Amino acid sequence: MNDRRTLLLAMFDAAVAAAHPDTVLTPHLPPKPTGRIICLAAGKGAAAMACVAEDYYLDSLGLPPERLVGLATTRHGHGMPTRCVEVVEAGHPYPDQASLRSADRALALAAEAGPSDLVLVLLSGGGSANWIAPVDGLTFEQKRDVNKALLKSGAAIDEINIVRRHLSRIKGGRLTRAARHAEAIVTLAISDVPLDDHSAIASGPTVPDPTTLADAQAVLSKYDIAVDTAVRRALSDQKNESYKAGDIAFARARVELIARPRQSLDAAVRLAKEAGYEVIDLGADVQGEAREVARDHARIAMRARSSGVRTAILSGGELTVTVRGTGRGGPNQEYALALAGWLGEMNAISVLAADTDGADGGLGRPTDPAGAMIDAVTVARAAERGLDLSGALDNNDATSFFEATGSLIFSGPTLTNVNDIRAILVD
Repeated sequence: MNDRRTLLLAMFDAAVAAAHPDTVLTPHLPPKPTGRIICLAAGKGAAAMACVAEDYYLDSLGLPPERLVGLATTRHGHGMPTRCVEVVEAGHPYPDQASLRSADRALALAAEAGPSDLVLVLLSGGGSANWIAPVDGLTFEQKRDVNKALLKSGAAIDEINIVRRHLSRIKGGRLTRAARHAEAIVTLAISDVPLDDHSAIASGPTVPDPTTLADAQAVLSKYDIAVDTAVRRALSDQKNESYKAGDIAFARARVELIARPRQSLDAAVRLAKEAGYEVIDLGADVQGEAREVARDHARIAMRARSSGVRTAILSGGELTVTVRGTGRGGPNQEYALALAGWLGEMNAISVLAADTDGADGGLGRPTDPAGAMIDAVTVARAAERGLDLSGALDNNDATSFFEATGSLIFSGPTLTNVNDIRAILVD
């Protein structure tokens, strides 16, 4: 049992390391320009990415410090000491006033770029909340409330980002538009979205947006989300349509993904194979309601257990939770708890489900759990303490269940984000 838990944690660590800025960023950084480098970073890895960029340009290439300026906006608790690029910690998953000020500052810095300057945009998961710039006629509170309603509705991340892009002055290609006088706009991104959709990473501030205002309206309708009249008005105003492919603003812009969920899942797969497991790889883009995905994965696990073959069932992607209760938790914890419920008992099965950014749900604090593990020991402890698994699920209170059984995973901020890693070991 302990061997399986040790392997599961090693798989999680390997997945995180495969996408860390220290590992992946430097080979992709562009050469220094004749003018300045204006570094604009957003997301959970923003400060770490800014540090790597500073080391490369200031130390390896000898760029004078006065030619490197910028702003890195990251989640609270994810900051790092930098030399030239200012670091601001802001809200996530719900934006705050720091998110608002940082977005305005990023737009202003982009607009200052001249024809010899490079605008270097470094993006990672969480950038959508870290940069919030409501369109004219919309208040910060109105934009925040839409975001909260979407996150609780069970909407997929790509659907949430469609709405975000059409209520923003920085998303949907608008940051590139602001930097249109620069010599070049280079975006290097760590993907945290299914299928690595460029327009969905941090809601695509530097890339064309293939979706429309009508698409954003359709998302709100699909999930029956009641919004303020000002939001409805904004989503009907053509001035708020995002920028599309072919716009001249993108003529000097390029985007490159430096880390993907697939490569992190591959790192976990390698460890499972080295440990002697046959691997069932369900892919890095699994989406859906956490409980429903858990049901499907439980069926696969039961078949593997019946076969008598040591099997590792691995998947990535991003699950959702439709919040109906008042408890605490995140999609990974809910998945793990639901999986145990579907299996009935955990004999010979150990499970890890965690978010590679180090936070699964929680309160937006650095001490939030990354996810949870569950096995026969967890179930036995729950029985000893009189815990009700079904009741915890009904109340969306997986955190309390795993807290009481000592099964939460605490990694702290990992400074990257390539979504979830889920692993089921069957012996």
